Formats: sequence, C-alpha cells, structure tokens
Amino acid sequence: MAVIYIPYGTTEGQAARIAEFISDVVHAHGHKAQTADIKHAGNFIPDWYDAVIVGGSVHQGKHEDYVLEFVQKNKAVLESVPSAFFSVSLSAHGDSESAEGYVTKFEEETGWRPAQVGLFSGALAYTQYGFIKRLVMKRIASTKGSLDTDTSQDYVYTEWDGVKRFTEDFLERATTPGEML
Repeated sequence: MAVIYIPYGTTEGQAARIAEFISDVVHAHGHKAQTADIKHAGNFIPDWYDAVIVGGSVHQGKHEDYVLEFVQKNKAVLESVPSAFFSVSLSAHGDSESAEGYVTKFEEETGWRPAQVGLFSGALAYTQYGFIKRLVMKRIASTKGSLDTDTSQDYVYTEWDGVKRFTEDFLERATTPGEML
C-alpha cells in the first residue's frame, strides 16, 4: 500500500476539488492519500509519503507563485520519489496549446520535469466572482465563442474520467518497483 501526498494551489477551488477526487481514486485502489492546500500546509513535503502529486491552477496566464515556490523548494524530493503534476485551467477546455504552454513555463521556472502531467479543464465560477471579475470572465468566454455566459450559474468543464485515468496511470507506475521517478 502506497501513501500519496497531494499538495495543491487553488484560487476558486476547482484544483482543490480535483485534488480531493484524486484522493478518492487513490483510496478506492487500496492506497492512502492526503491532500493539502499549499497556502496553509507549509512549504515542505513530509518524509512519510511514498509518492507526490502536485496540483496548481492557472490564472492570468500563470500558475500561483506559491505553487512555483513550493516546487522549487521541494525539487530534490520530487525527483527522488514517484511524482506527477496536474494543471487546471480554462485553456485546457479547447485550447490545449495554451494549456501545455503554461506547464512548459512552469517547468522552466521550477526546473522540475515531472514524469507525468495532467491537463484538466477548470470551471467558470461566476457565482463566486466579484462584479468586475464576473464581467471580465463573461467577456472572455463570449470572445472565445462560448455560450456559457449566464452569470447566475457556474460551469464546470473538468472531465472527471480523465482525472481518474491520470490517477490510475500514476498509481500503476508509482506502485510498480523501478517504474517511475
């Protein structure tokens, strides 16, 4: 049985929901998992974990600074145990080139090249936004051709089957001796 640490950064909460879903999949496969919001959990990876899946969301074209700092400070640990990264962005919903570019920039800034990367679509959380952000996000959605501009509701684009496959692939490699670092 493996113990997986899932630290993440989130702004509106979709990366947290994805981290919790990953934890549920890990548990369903007979392993243990612990999620941790990096903002509150501190900048270190406890040494009792067998593997790590780091997650972060993209806002204004980049991942959260505190997620970058977390990875930079823990790069040696992330390179010594099975590890993976998942990125959450609206770009992953229809603009995979931009979504991949965010991860490339993240890898360049941190120096960490995870063996596995998941690109997951986020959500338009209109009901959680302030007035100005709601208008800005509605305009962006509209200019991208989205019909999801009713600001009285939220739109979740995360493909949960893809998150499940990502997690199961990770578990298969992380729990097979000599497979993944």
